[in-house]
Amino acid sequence: MIGEFVLENLKLNTMFNRFNVILFDSRILSSLSSSSSPSKLSVLIFFVFISPSFCFSESERISLKNEAREMFIHAYDSYMRHGYPADELMPLSCKGRYRNIEMSRGDVDDALGNFSLTLIDSLDTLVILGNFSEFEKALRLVINEVSFDSDIVVSVFETNIRVLGGLLSAHVLAQRIKSERNIMLWYNDQLLRMADDIGSRLLAAFSTKTGIPHPRVNLKYGMNSSKIQSLQETCTSCAGTMILEFAALSRLTNNPVYEIKARKAMDYLWNQRHRQSDLVGNIINIDTGDWIRKESGVGAGIDSYYEYCLKAYILLGDEIYLDRFNRHYAGIMKYVSYGPFLIDVHMHRPHNQAKNFMDSLLAFWPGLQVLKGDLKPAIETHEILYKITQKHNFLPEAFTTDLKIHWPHHPLRPEFIESTYFLYLATKDEHYLEVGRDTLRSLQNFTKVSCGYAAVNDVRTKNKEDRMDSFFLSETLKYLYLLFSRPNELGNLFYIFTTEAHLLPLSLSYTNNSYENPIRFNQATKFFRSKLDYHCPAESNLYKMNKTSRGIEKKNYFQLLRNKVNDFVSNRSCPKGSKPIKFLRIRASQFSASKPEHIDLVKQLGIHVIALKDGRVQLVHNSASAQSIEAAEEGAFFMQEMMSLSQQQKLSLELRTVSFEMPKSSIKISLLAGPAQFGSKFDSDHDSIEGNVIKINPYEGCKLEEITTDVQDRIAIIQRGGCMFIEKARNAQALGAKGVIFVDNVANSSSKNLPMFSMSGDGSDDIRIHSVFVYSEDAKILLNALEEDPEMSVKIQLHYEDETYSNDSVDLHSLEANQFNVANITSTQSNYNLKDLSSIFNLFQSEQFKFNLLSVFNLIKSDEENESVFISMLKNFTAFKDTERKFETESVQSERAKNICPNPYRSVSDLYNIYWTTHH
Repeated sequence: MIGEFVLENLKLNTMFNRFNVILFDSRILSSLSSSSSPSKLSVLIFFVFISPSFCFSESERISLKNEAREMFIHAYDSYMRHGYPADELMPLSCKGRYRNIEMSRGDVDDALGNFSLTLIDSLDTLVILGNFSEFEKALRLVINEVSFDSDIVVSVFETNIRVLGGLLSAHVLAQRIKSERNIMLWYNDQLLRMADDIGSRLLAAFSTKTGIPHPRVNLKYGMNSSKIQSLQETCTSCAGTMILEFAALSRLTNNPVYEIKARKAMDYLWNQRHRQSDLVGNIINIDTGDWIRKESGVGAGIDSYYEYCLKAYILLGDEIYLDRFNRHYAGIMKYVSYGPFLIDVHMHRPHNQAKNFMDSLLAFWPGLQVLKGDLKPAIETHEILYKITQKHNFLPEAFTTDLKIHWPHHPLRPEFIESTYFLYLATKDEHYLEVGRDTLRSLQNFTKVSCGYAAVNDVRTKNKEDRMDSFFLSETLKYLYLLFSRPNELGNLFYIFTTEAHLLPLSLSYTNNSYENPIRFNQATKFFRSKLDYHCPAESNLYKMNKTSRGIEKKNYFQLLRNKVNDFVSNRSCPKGSKPIKFLRIRASQFSASKPEHIDLVKQLGIHVIALKDGRVQLVHNSASAQSIEAAEEGAFFMQEMMSLSQQQKLSLELRTVSFEMPKSSIKISLLAGPAQFGSKFDSDHDSIEGNVIKINPYEGCKLEEITTDVQDRIAIIQRGGCMFIEKARNAQALGAKGVIFVDNVANSSSKNLPMFSMSGDGSDDIRIHSVFVYSEDAKILLNALEEDPEMSVKIQLHYEDETYSNDSVDLHSLEANQFNVANITSTQSNYNLKDLSSIFNLFQSEQFKFNLLSVFNLIKSDEENESVFISMLKNFTAFKDTERKFETESVQSERAKNICPNPYRSVSDLYNIYWTTHH
């Protein structure tokens, strides 16, 4: 028969010969039709095209479905035997992973709260598999043994989607099982009360100026906990992935506060979008609303925000979410989508790529495009992802546009199989059953162990990692099982999947509406960019009919799309009719000569990297040695970028000095330092900062929560390495530091043989403190002085061109500070200021003085009289000291440009010779 729908305002009658309607799962529309008029439903209709059979037998489908079920049983039973009541199972060790007991894994552990995470996350999967007896048993365990009243800091985002979502889904399913199967009659909303409990604990995180929640919260004390660092930023998906769970909790408990809080966060993110591109950034300041990281894509940090814009409309029926999603979607398809690839761009400069790789979390996007009804790009992007999985058996955590590995691990993520499931529902193309079969085989062959399934540490070697995240049971295996199941085998699923694959009933759209006056189509029409975003695609345009000599032959439209993708991969050319794609393997701003993978990338472009003896790096471009003409052109572009970048850095390189007095003396040391391209700048009114210094612990300072040093109102000393300079500065700032001195992590590095540089940032402008960089050999002076006087003070200021320096330093271990009264010693590069000749004389009289790594005396434009006095004193001192002790001697390069001393203990007489050859 024919389905007829009237599109509001358009008054179109659309006739279809044959279709099945889906939303996120089979027959969902029948649930919506009970509460919505047909005219409003047309927005959500997709069509299932029956493609030619790929000879995927019914017996094989059933066999794979049963195997997927057995995989879940193996993983779940392993957790219950060896892991429960811990949050997760360590499958290689066959034991549970408890928070604060096992070695910390950093932010990954923020998902753990010692609340049996894997059990809660797996509850609704037991129902999907039809194991009601185990579901009832698991419910009793959660109700009787799980408590949230713990002094532990957890991720608001992860706790919301895994714990709150898991409890709400299990509650709804328990109610349904109780009423339909007349079992579990003892159940009386206990899980809903637990959901209300954990939800109220998460509410404390929303007490911010913007309404955007803090990324972490203490389950027992809220934000009033010393264990919570004063982190002022969060990711977009962290703030924008609350509305489904919080709205469901509000409507199930009739307490509007949850939905109001989550809606306010969504509203604020929408208001902070870039108004021209309609894109959002990755990291946002929760107090000011400023974007910290402005790169925009559909992968990590942003992914589920876009997902919840669309699904909030589906679940809640508020068309404003659909309008927002359509605007975001248009921006993504215009700027982020490059053929089958999705490349991050700068939100405010969307024509500029921000990365040269993609992360695996974007694999959810084709599934979301199915919900949107945009099948063509969904099929193309999924096929590219499938090519990568065919090459490596798994989707690596990040990969480049030429399908090479960027990050090699694979933590058993569900996003790829999730999109495979939705595409199969939308197309009934058995190709996607084959994709699912390949995924299942890889999991069985490479990750199955005696105690569950272990994550893959490197997809190239298939080495395993002692890790089985809860989402493997709640999402990966659930979607795998659903892929091989028939709709009639699952019953009526009038639900929508959350980002963690938990089920929320669509009936919530008309249950205890927590928000007054939701915007409807007739109110929001003025915001809509195109009415085409709000009606169904025409079936006739989704595949073509080709006439041949034998008559009319219907080609498989979906296979044609996949073939185009295959041709694109093979030929590295754009599909016909698509916009040209300019992929850059690496940008000049991203290049680091210390990373072998970067050396390999530029080598493909015909660029050879040569390390010079003075520590600098030389780039030589030879187009003939590039992989292809295209690569040679990209190499030329890279070199132009690098030259431009080098010139910009040279112009902005205003050096700094770090000055301080020697403990227990008036000796003043000045170290040459490099500036930062982030943080506060010196000007005529504020040309210096001064304060006590302290060495941070741990020295690298990369993880805020691990820093134990009190740096409040001090200048922090932090070692280079482990993470970006700006990340360390951000941590120091969050802890109250007034400045940062970064020390090189390369042993014996010195400004005497290495050029100074300015530390790059990440494009954000959230750093307000000043930062400088000092080479390791030069910094020894500061660190040794700090050992003698932990309360010592330093001054950071601009370096002026009229200051002259040598390139060596002083051995403070050889100085008895109380015997000196030298006016100024400047090291890195180091000088004597000869304005106070009496101080110089006192220095010469010291028996303890040793010229360690101090070679050249560069006079600071002293007058001739002082110079002659100094020379006379130096001659007398030389004669006296050479009879008192013997120092090592060696030849000295007398060239003015090479006035350095390679010998740590040079004879005093050599000092005079160096001075004379240098200045005369």
